[in-house]
Amino acid sequence: MKTFDEALDALLSKAVLTTQTEALPIESALGRILAQNITSVLNVPPHHNSMMDGYAVCASDAEAIKAGDVFKISQRIAAGSIGQSLESGTVARIFTGAAMPEGADSVIMQEEAIEIEGGVKFSNPSFQPAQNVRHIGEDIAEGAVVLSKGHKLRAQDLGLIASIGIAQVLVFQPLTIATFTTGDELLEPGETAEVGKIYNANRYILAGLIPRLGFQLIDLGRVADTLEATVEALKQAASVADVVITTGGVSVGDEDHIKSAIGQVGHLDLWKVKMKPGKPLAYGEVAGKPFIGLPGNPVSAFSTFNLFARPFLLKMQGQQSVQLQPLWLKANFNWSKKGFRRDFVRAQLENRGQETVVTLFPNQGSGVLTSTVWADGLAVIPEDSTVSQGDYVAYYPFNDMN
Repeated sequence: MKTFDEALDALLSKAVLTTQTEALPIESALGRILAQNITSVLNVPPHHNSMMDGYAVCASDAEAIKAGDVFKISQRIAAGSIGQSLESGTVARIFTGAAMPEGADSVIMQEEAIEIEGGVKFSNPSFQPAQNVRHIGEDIAEGAVVLSKGHKLRAQDLGLIASIGIAQVLVFQPLTIATFTTGDELLEPGETAEVGKIYNANRYILAGLIPRLGFQLIDLGRVADTLEATVEALKQAASVADVVITTGGVSVGDEDHIKSAIGQVGHLDLWKVKMKPGKPLAYGEVAGKPFIGLPGNPVSAFSTFNLFARPFLLKMQGQQSVQLQPLWLKANFNWSKKGFRRDFVRAQLENRGQETVVTLFPNQGSGVLTSTVWADGLAVIPEDSTVSQGDYVAYYPFNDMN
């Protein structure tokens, strides 16, 4: 058996970065992965400017300002306009974002000003040279790399790119992921219930997880539970997608055809992973395309997709950071039975006064799909370990799995 870390490292080592890119306008690039660095060709701000509405002054007039002398208002500078050089002994009425006039190096807020017959004096200002001024290049310097290749673009990133005048970016094209399900025991939602049959939950788990990560889903539906049909489905999936993902069907049972079918059109490595839920995990190739086989139990499929398939796909997509980072929180439970596998238990955060604790769903069975709906993350019970209430445990929020 591989440990969880060994299996994840082995899988990530197989991920090959996509080479397919496209240029998009920034308004269409939310959630996409940068295929090149973004470098600024200008300074932000491009000039010294006022942080607030007030009066631009010369630092050389500091003593007269503090003494309450009256200054002539020589000009008015609004945002978007350029003033004239400021002479000592005068001030400029200036507004937030407006360029500082040459000769001025400070701004006194308007709340500290009293206008008197075309002039102005200042009431006990806490005057300091260079106060209330944003300096050229203070946010971004010309030539600086503001975002790196492999960064997933968020709303604030789009604003940052816009602030340096860039209208479009080069991003990786979304991977296409093909899925299908096998099993004569499966019914689709809406079909009449039958004895001995179950409704197909895994198809819709994958249909939610894959697009949420920004990938293109190709759902080939349910395939007849025969070797011939499974071989054809694998060929079709590999012909239209970058990666093929299925759930179940990789064991040695007579009716588990995935393993045999892949042997005809590619190769398969079946790993047993020291984790629960989700011990069986398959990786291989189908007609030159990566294949991931997830366990058949719904909770196992959900967990192993997020813990294994997700980082693998994101690495192929070019994202820099793909592994989840846990929160360390106090356990609001006891776990007395040591296991040789690493347990990923469905858990929920609970506020207890000034601290947040981790509470477990009472039934941790791998077929109990309600546990994933109740939970808002996975807590980790390490191998050969127990947990007592108050111990710190690693916790992975579902919200971080986007």
